[in-house]
Amino acid sequence: MRNQRVGNRIDWFTILLYVILVGLGWMTIYSASLPVEETAIFDLSQTYGRQMLFIGLTIPLILIILFTDAKLFERLSFVFYAIGILLLLGLFVFGVAKKGQTNWYQFGGFGFQPSEFVKISTALLLAKYISYSQINFKYFKHQIIGLAIIGFPIFLILMQPDAGSAMIFLSLIFVLNREGLPGWYFISGITAIGLFFGSLVTEPSYIIIGLAVVMIIHYIFNRKITRNPIIYILIYLAMTAFTYSVNYVYESVLEPHQKDRINVLIGDDVDMKREGYNLNQSMIAIGSGGLTGKGYLEGTQTKGGFVPEQHTDYIFTTVGEEWGFFGSITVIILFVALFLRIIYLAENQKTKFSRVYGYCVATYLFTHFFVNIAMLIKLFPTIGVPLPFFSYGGSSLWSFTILLFIFIKLDANKVNEW
Repeated sequence: MRNQRVGNRIDWFTILLYVILVGLGWMTIYSASLPVEETAIFDLSQTYGRQMLFIGLTIPLILIILFTDAKLFERLSFVFYAIGILLLLGLFVFGVAKKGQTNWYQFGGFGFQPSEFVKISTALLLAKYISYSQINFKYFKHQIIGLAIIGFPIFLILMQPDAGSAMIFLSLIFVLNREGLPGWYFISGITAIGLFFGSLVTEPSYIIIGLAVVMIIHYIFNRKITRNPIIYILIYLAMTAFTYSVNYVYESVLEPHQKDRINVLIGDDVDMKREGYNLNQSMIAIGSGGLTGKGYLEGTQTKGGFVPEQHTDYIFTTVGEEWGFFGSITVIILFVALFLRIIYLAENQKTKFSRVYGYCVATYLFTHFFVNIAMLIKLFPTIGVPLPFFSYGGSSLWSFTILLFIFIKLDANKVNEW
């Protein structure tokens, strides 16, 4: 039967990488949150004790997924998506505010962040939609529906407001692009980001002049559409309007803490004792590790509590300080191995649904990984994105586990997909 001898078909290499990363993650949390007086590792009053509980609870989750009929994930994708949307809507009534964001449900001493699980349902529904044989992203209608599946949860999450989680959903544009979405969507997004930050560090008039030069050069050398200069003019006017709107958005729309994070990134009037403190301390901690690190449980920045939120968003600073450059590179290699393995398995799927879902898994994990580490070395604004399998939290760990093991189950089931 389909679920018999499931162990013979699952990809044990992917599971091994998962186990290693979760284990290293717990060790890092233990070091980052170890009190002066040591207690038992299962002490639920301690961060590492609760994380051990969360890890233990992944075992029944994994078993349920592996012994579930793989077809159910595809058949019930819309149901999962609808439940996820309802959970996001419920936050506006029953949600608990933390750090200015209403993105949690609170149950006793434990919190539940629904956006972490909506990532899974969005990936399932997107894969389901793209797997329909008649879907072709050359047609505008199909493009809009695909973007709407991603855009609806993004809109609700931005209302919380949680820009970090919204950006993770937005990364699924890479999956749509892989499946045929016109490249101008992606190029437009990259251009908008470049114009936004460019307008903050230089005079908009210089950018407008530069855009004019680029557009003229492109018009001259791109013979495919040189006969329609109106398109160029409209694009130029749109970019000009966007460039001049950046100042208004920055001053009148963004919250003070959001402006602080951008200022830290671009180095504009930053007080290292206030808004720049977290980033400055994280860079000191990572840099102090040198090549080989100070040794496990021996990090002075970590033990001194100089890096705020070190067991969550800044967890990689502990790796850098205690394990050094070589230890950090080892962790990065493990993550990259996991990403490449997922992409390899996705490329070898026999159904479009499984393949697209695999791309979604790889995209989510890579975006979390890249943004989290980029935040710590001043390549990206601090937006509260956890490092997969490392950062403390049940919602984060369980959602990444479910996300990954659904794909492992789909991959194990590919022998039955002919």
